[in-house]
Amino acid sequence: QVQLVESGGGLVQAGGSLRLSCAASGRNLRNYQMGWFRQAPGKEREFVAAIRWSGRWTMYGDPVKGQFTISRDSGKNTVYLQMNSLKPEDTAVYYCAASGALGTTVWEYDYWGQGTQVTVSS
Repeated sequence: QVQLVESGGGLVQAGGSLRLSCAASGRNLRNYQMGWFRQAPGKEREFVAAIRWSGRWTMYGDPVKGQFTISRDSGKNTVYLQMNSLKPEDTAVYYCAASGALGTTVWEYDYWGQGTQVTVSS
């Protein structure tokens, strides 16, 4: 199985930046695209961004376009989410996930991390 562990969450003031990391392990990692989702209390899990391990393909959800950047370090099997200009509405638990297809929906992702809390204060 693929194992995913997120880190880097915390408390940040509005306008600040934060970088999340997702450490991946397991077999056939390069067969998957990697994604980030987020979920605020009482809300559905929302697509944030996705990337191929090659880095040649990326996709972003509308709410974070121009604000967040997804990247990867293939040598470290790690995916990053750089979050800039953070707003209180970005507050959520952020999850790393792995999908065998080029998808943006929760059901398309096969593996999930435990999540890391991001809280943006005003």
